[in-house]
Amino acid sequence: MKLHVNRRAATSITQQLEDGIRDWIQDHGAGGGRRLPSIRRLAATHDISRNAVIEAYERLVAAGLVRSKPGSGFYVADHATSLASRPSATHALEEVTTGMWGLFSAEEHSLKLGCGWLPSHWREGDDLTHAIRQVARKSRSGIFEYSTPQGPLDLRGLIQERLRPLAIAADAQQIVMTGGGSHSLDLLVRMLLEPGDVVFVESPGYYNLFGLLHLQRVRVIGGPRLADGPDIERLEALLAQHRPKLFFINSVFHNPTGSSITPGIAHRILQLANQYDIQIVEDDIYADFQHTPTTRLAALDGLDRVIYLGSFSKSLSSSLRVGFIAAPVAWVQRLVDIKMLTSISASRFAEQVVTTMLQNGSYRKLTERLRVKLSDQMAIALSMLKQAGWEIFNEPVGGMFVWAKPPEAISPETLSELANQWEITLSAGHLFFADHQPTPWLRLNVAYMQDARAKAFIEAAS
Repeated sequence: MKLHVNRRAATSITQQLEDGIRDWIQDHGAGGGRRLPSIRRLAATHDISRNAVIEAYERLVAAGLVRSKPGSGFYVADHATSLASRPSATHALEEVTTGMWGLFSAEEHSLKLGCGWLPSHWREGDDLTHAIRQVARKSRSGIFEYSTPQGPLDLRGLIQERLRPLAIAADAQQIVMTGGGSHSLDLLVRMLLEPGDVVFVESPGYYNLFGLLHLQRVRVIGGPRLADGPDIERLEALLAQHRPKLFFINSVFHNPTGSSITPGIAHRILQLANQYDIQIVEDDIYADFQHTPTTRLAALDGLDRVIYLGSFSKSLSSSLRVGFIAAPVAWVQRLVDIKMLTSISASRFAEQVVTTMLQNGSYRKLTERLRVKLSDQMAIALSMLKQAGWEIFNEPVGGMFVWAKPPEAISPETLSELANQWEITLSAGHLFFADHQPTPWLRLNVAYMQDARAKAFIEAAS
């Protein structure tokens, strides 16, 4: 094996070693069982520290490309050739954050057709402003002090009642408040996973989750998402092959496809979870966009194998970061401990604003209006796409997202040029796949499709 190490390069020596070995496995078709140079030999050959070699090997072990035999050394893992073609953890992380940064840093006048939040002109400020003034006037602690580690009991009690219509029986003591859905995912990843663990995700799925998992250096396996939920046959085959520790699923108004799981699929997922002894994290941050509740895994499971998370940030305000986790009682203290170590608490002010709006009924009325508005806009968006000849993955009845592609495959470069022409910001479709495979599919946010630029772009890409 020939590796090139450049001490003057901006890339660290460890990263150069990791990339070089990954490339060698891919280029030479190195099969499982082939022994790699010893740590001492590789360090001596390139006159580098043994620690750099050790860290590079450990990264490759975490990525599933290399396996360690105590007392014997490091060997190429089975199926390493196919895994080597996937982006490294560092590269995958950079690609995700670059894609996110493009959306957040877009010019104010840009049409954020690929984003994951509601436009500012959709937000209703009067009730929110009233709640903010109430908290500021009545609660000095809400402005200046930390919240409690688990979150205010009165807010957790209100969330407990909000989960009842979803048939989720969660006691207030099973609920931990967080700073939004992403914070919830981060806490769970920190609590449940170690570097090298195998995790299943839906593909396409939530790319920010993929980034969090890469940051933890776990091995991410993507299972296909269909219109009625995960591809069960493929999921069962992957479970038998990889024996993952955890499965993340977005059950209702899935990001990016907009699909929701059916009862039959939900029951089968839980059967497989019991058979293969895995935990499930059910991400349900779009629950408040649904008119009539459908099947939730947490409801069928009773929060045994399923950990459930929700959020108020998508519906109320992206700036007021309030979310929650409903988990088995035995795990609550661990979650609270990690939360205290990483963020001390969530925002007491934001939590009290949400509490006020839940108590006075203004949040319920706001979400009722949002559901109607999103459903109407979804129907308009689907009609627009069909008339332009785009292929639609499935037809959501609500929520924000449509997963669609132009009638003829056009290059990403051409699509980007068209988007720039109409001052539109997109989310690159390949970011939604666990292995970042090229794809013509796009996530479109229906809340932005009333704009004339969206219609012009869709027609131009047809």
